[in-house]
Amino acid sequence: MAAGAMNRTERNDRWTASLSDAKPVPYWLDDPGRPGARPALTGDERCDLLVVGGGYSGLWTALLAKERDPGRDVVLVEGREIGWAASGRNGGFCAASLTHGTANGLARWPAEIRKLEELGAANLDAIEAAVARYSIDCDFERTGELDVATQPHQLAELRAFHAELSEAGLADGLELLDADQVREQVASPTFLGALYDRDGVAMLHPAKLAWGLKQACLDLGVRVYEHTPATRLASNGAGLAVRTPYGRIFAQHAALGTNVFPSLVKRVRSYTVPVYDYALMTEPLTAAQLESIGWKNRQGLGDSANQFHYFRLSADNRVLWGGYDAIYPYGGRVREEHDHRPETYAKLAGHFFTCFPQLEGVRFTHAWGGAIDTCTRFSAFFGTAHGGRVAYAAGYTGLGVGATRFGADVMLDLLSGERTERTELEMVRTKPLPFPPEPFAYTGIALTKWSLARADDNGGRRNLWLKAMDTLGLGFDS
Repeated sequence: MAAGAMNRTERNDRWTASLSDAKPVPYWLDDPGRPGARPALTGDERCDLLVVGGGYSGLWTALLAKERDPGRDVVLVEGREIGWAASGRNGGFCAASLTHGTANGLARWPAEIRKLEELGAANLDAIEAAVARYSIDCDFERTGELDVATQPHQLAELRAFHAELSEAGLADGLELLDADQVREQVASPTFLGALYDRDGVAMLHPAKLAWGLKQACLDLGVRVYEHTPATRLASNGAGLAVRTPYGRIFAQHAALGTNVFPSLVKRVRSYTVPVYDYALMTEPLTAAQLESIGWKNRQGLGDSANQFHYFRLSADNRVLWGGYDAIYPYGGRVREEHDHRPETYAKLAGHFFTCFPQLEGVRFTHAWGGAIDTCTRFSAFFGTAHGGRVAYAAGYTGLGVGATRFGADVMLDLLSGERTERTELEMVRTKPLPFPPEPFAYTGIALTKWSLARADDNGGRRNLWLKAMDTLGLGFDS
């Protein structure tokens, strides 16, 4: 073996050794203070509004429904436990953007991007206010986010994007940083510059947010049933009937917040696919280790590659490091066997120590994955069924921590039948392109992933396939 190859092998062995004690469970859910589950529904239940799904989408819908009308009788059912899926597995980045970033929104809805940005900022403010109002202890920190460049072409792209936003009057609160300036914020030898969003992103403990929203719903009188999957939905006279394993629910209206899981409205299912994302969590950093990387302002970070990483500090100064691999399982089925991928964990560990070589020797305590409800426009879509008695929202594509509250408002607007500034948005009135059936979906996604990786290695230059996807408006740019 050549000396260079031997050195790489030794280095990889050191990196993977950091995973030897990592528990294969989401760090956020591995909490001794985790609340117990509510009993499952048995027998028949009646209500004004049934909310299906106990993640952020369903929880915000139930909470906002009671805030709008305290007398409304609301029931929420969750197939397992509140927050066990994406809402308890994500990175805890709560962004103002409703459109998976301003670039995506500007490309798709240029005529209403200002309104979308205003609504997104107001939505993030409302989340912060609700956390305070209901005393939700979820480590909420309005720290902002750094979008960092680690390659020269990424730095050029950030500069061009900042100039585009400035020309459009959308650059308020954004600051372009050079290498020295970004390394003053967070010290990595890989950082060449960054775009700093000072106010548009908050960091939080995602599972504690879900548990806090659950308690707020209970306090307002929402009846919550866990371990109660909704298996079938049908019209029932002027209302709806929903079947569960041990009973039925009769409701006037229903809001579906099932996201990555198969919708009870079958025609919606082709609009989303599950893409699995993975993350690591370190042990708490010592004071010396934390000083070696700076990070005094505790921002969230993401790099600018197509295959990107996201990373942030927890309340006890652990580093969450996730992203890069995005795995689509053939057939698009959500299964627990996909929640762990050791080869991705090893890859992420290597990337972590490349970014922060001064932290070599730090160990990871948790490693996990989960499914993201991905759609072809990378931001949520909405609609109704059963004569307007059912509303749904899905397709948040990884940015649902904040945007689900906005989606809850949209669903409630749609169920009310009222025209609002939200329901008049083109974003709300239109749908993304659906995914094709297999094997075309798998082949197309695999080719796109390969092309994005090639672009990262080729100065950001997009090949003919990616250019065709751009022309079709499929937006596979991150």
